[in-house]
Amino acid sequence: MQIQDLPYPDPGVPDARSGPRFLVWLGRNQLGGQVKALVWGLLHFLSVSALPFCVGFAVQAVVDHSGARLALAGGLLALCGFAVALGDTMLHRAAVTNWITAAARVQQLLARRTALLGSALTRRVAAGEIVAVSTGDVEKIGWFVEAVSRFTAAAVTVVLVCVALVVYQPALGVVVAVGLPVLALSVLPLLPRATRRADFQRERAGRATELASDTVAGLRVLRGIGGEELFLDRYRRASQEVRHAAVRSARMWALIHAIQVFLPGLLLIVVVWHGVNLAREGRITVGEMVTVYSAVMILTYPLRHFTEIAMAYSFSRPSARRAARVLSLERATDGEGSREAVVPTGDLYDPATGLLAPAGRLTAVVCGDPDAAGELAERLGGHTAEPSELPSALVGGVPLDELPLRSARSAVLVQDKDPVLLSGTLRELLDVPSSGDVSPEEALAAAQCGDVLDALAQGSLDADDPMDARITERGRSLSGGQRQRLALARSLVTAPGVLVLDEPTSAVDSHTEARIADGIRSLRAGRTTVVFTSSPLLLDHADRVVLVHEGEVAAVGVHRELLHSDARYRAVVTRETDDENAEHELSRLHKLEDLDDLEDLEEIEETA
Repeated sequence: MQIQDLPYPDPGVPDARSGPRFLVWLGRNQLGGQVKALVWGLLHFLSVSALPFCVGFAVQAVVDHSGARLALAGGLLALCGFAVALGDTMLHRAAVTNWITAAARVQQLLARRTALLGSALTRRVAAGEIVAVSTGDVEKIGWFVEAVSRFTAAAVTVVLVCVALVVYQPALGVVVAVGLPVLALSVLPLLPRATRRADFQRERAGRATELASDTVAGLRVLRGIGGEELFLDRYRRASQEVRHAAVRSARMWALIHAIQVFLPGLLLIVVVWHGVNLAREGRITVGEMVTVYSAVMILTYPLRHFTEIAMAYSFSRPSARRAARVLSLERATDGEGSREAVVPTGDLYDPATGLLAPAGRLTAVVCGDPDAAGELAERLGGHTAEPSELPSALVGGVPLDELPLRSARSAVLVQDKDPVLLSGTLRELLDVPSSGDVSPEEALAAAQCGDVLDALAQGSLDADDPMDARITERGRSLSGGQRQRLALARSLVTAPGVLVLDEPTSAVDSHTEARIADGIRSLRAGRTTVVFTSSPLLLDHADRVVLVHEGEVAAVGVHRELLHSDARYRAVVTRETDDENAEHELSRLHKLEDLDDLEDLEEIEETA
């Protein structure tokens, strides 16, 4: 897999049982790239390690006054230099390719899992953690995947050079062969502590990111209630905790690096001291001593990769653990379904509550508990992510949880109460899968987005057409009502067979709300529409109003009838208190008594 071939046609099924297993799975799925990087790494490191032998050969040629051997040494040095440059270039190319392709694979897996779980993802995993996994954690996982091949090449090189030194000059080679493993293993006792500190730092950073994400999302509300400084202080404390954790982690890694510098220097001193004594005794030549000395100096280069792989693993392990946690989340039902991939039509029915939305009609649902309303709206869309013993909703008698996920979502579209607007132009926002029966202009008109188009046109001086005006991330440059209306227009464009809207007008004024109610009714004529609302303006436009109380249908009718006949319905819609409700009921009973008395009087008069 090359960078230009991304994205993957199929990123595969990850082993998300644990962080280390996920890292192994990633490496196993990139064996081709790993082997390629290993080959180029061996060429590079072996060429670098061959330089001391060439230098020692040249020094000995000078000592022996041999021009031919000196020329040969020069040729070998040039050949090694070319191999070093070629190997380093291609190793870097292969390593970066492994890094980017591994990160891209993880991002694709996360994107697919997010699409599969839908809105339930943020209820099971904090939004800040999702942001951390999809940004910084992805890069750290890719770093470890690409570092494995370079570390393997460095380890093989160190072993081969040690063997070559023992064969070339046993007296000094044995010292190097014993000393290098000690250097490589000297930092092992410190790695667990360094890993724990790195894990703690990543945990604190994740919490700070989560707090920042939540604060930014609720900034308008915080300013309204004067809580901005409170959350700012909380973020300051979280940020300081991250800083202290990072300093403690950096101190440990600085100690590891200091050991990696001190011990090779100590080994070099031992080799030089022992080599000088051997040269004085005539047991080795000057060229051999220079060769071994240069080899020890050069070997500090591949030895650095031992520290790098330890750092990469310690930083990538918590990242892989978080990614595996997200990727291990499953839906309550199989996304493939057990039925044929068809889009059913007909009445929408929820067996758990008894809610029935007749085909082709506008049904309004009143539910006193907003959380219960959200859960019911999600269940009406089918394939709820949370495990539940409640039966699935049916469209035309077909259970949605038995359909493939694509078919279920084509049959029923659910717009939750807090829809997200992606950054881009308005044209791109409305470029969604649709039946083509509703144009963007019709959807915008029905959602009363005229003032939104004007605001976008004024804010984008380089866009002549409001459809080409850019929308900032999550629509932050727009008001809550404007974002809500654009999201409604996007849902209307899709023109699904069944459209479920959860509080689609909670952030707009009453005049706009009345016009939106007319627009939805006219544009969705002949299609099934379910609106969760307590707004009298929307309820008055509905063909059928259903009151859901304590998890079951409590009343069915039209708005004006239920308003006078059902106290629970009236309490939700008019926000009456218990005392007001009791007074209203008493007044209604008095009117009925007066009516009965009047009827009795009329009956007496007729008898007389």
